[in-house]
Amino acid sequence: MSDRLDAQLAFLDEADRLKSVLRASTLLDRSRKENSAEHSWHIALYAMILAEHANRPVNIDRVIRMLLLHDLVEIDAGDTPIHGAHDAAAKEAEEIAAADRLFALLPEDQGAELRALWDEFEAGESDDAIFARAIDRAQPCHGNLMTGGGSWIEYDVTEEQLEARVGTKVKRGAPALWDHIQRRVRAWFADNR
Repeated sequence: MSDRLDAQLAFLDEADRLKSVLRASTLLDRSRKENSAEHSWHIALYAMILAEHANRPVNIDRVIRMLLLHDLVEIDAGDTPIHGAHDAAAKEAEEIAAADRLFALLPEDQGAELRALWDEFEAGESDDAIFARAIDRAQPCHGNLMTGGGSWIEYDVTEEQLEARVGTKVKRGAPALWDHIQRRVRAWFADNR
């Protein structure tokens, strides 16, 4: 039992590093950049509150677990802003290597279980993963609306880019949520571009 607990605590110690990974998004009060651990907590809360808007029935416990795990790879790979320029294939390889390292810290059974959830989220094919990915896109979008455009201004984002990179994912997993956000997005772009 001692070896198992040592491995679990080592993983949790490593997970603490996610608090140091800064994202492009600011907090809603605009006081500082959000970190990836805060983002993971916030989207888990988003999923819990907004689960009734999922396109298909979801297991909210699994969705929340995916959302708490999905950005752990940023400990090694860093955050990649959705509207920033990057090599997608290189980033994917970096994140897979990070997942290999991080989930291997856990006892084998637990590491395999959590890695399978991470892989499911990345594949984005199950109903749970589709909804989780929708929420992962919706939260920063809503945050940008609440902060006067936030990172959209910094990255010179167009409404068309937002629709393609964010809207399609949110609409796939939570169409009513996207319809609601999209009205506000269109108004923001009409007033600011």
